[in-house]
Amino acid sequence: MDTSAQTNDKQVASPVRGGVVAYLQLDGAMKAAEYYKNALGAEIESFHPVDDQGRTMHIHLYINGSSVMLCDPYPDYGHPLEKPQAFTMMLPVDDIDFWWKRAVDAGMTVETELQVMFWGDRYGQVRDPFGVAWAMNAPVKG
Repeated sequence: MDTSAQTNDKQVASPVRGGVVAYLQLDGAMKAAEYYKNALGAEIESFHPVDDQGRTMHIHLYINGSSVMLCDPYPDYGHPLEKPQAFTMMLPVDDIDFWWKRAVDAGMTVETELQVMFWGDRYGQVRDPFGVAWAMNAPVKG
């Protein structure tokens, strides 16, 4: 684990990028952050240290120029784990073949094959081992 990204005692806030920021509750948030580094090129901007149960209350990632936040469930504080559903994380990218291959090679499961869609862009959808759906979209180069 790269502790250089850990927040310090002063709790200096990292710049949040994006107008709407997803905050994902995942079982194994630190494992997910490390996975996203490999699968999606994520950068761990900051995080709170894990507790004696292996949980962390906050991780701030940068993925594709935007902030994504992660945390573990804390059922003992009224925040039990809920299965990710009814949303998809959207990645508008330029080099969709690169992004797609990296995600699939890292173990994401293909949900919708990468293809040219009726709206004219290339699009595909994968699901990570934590249950989160990720869609990729890019204009068709012509």
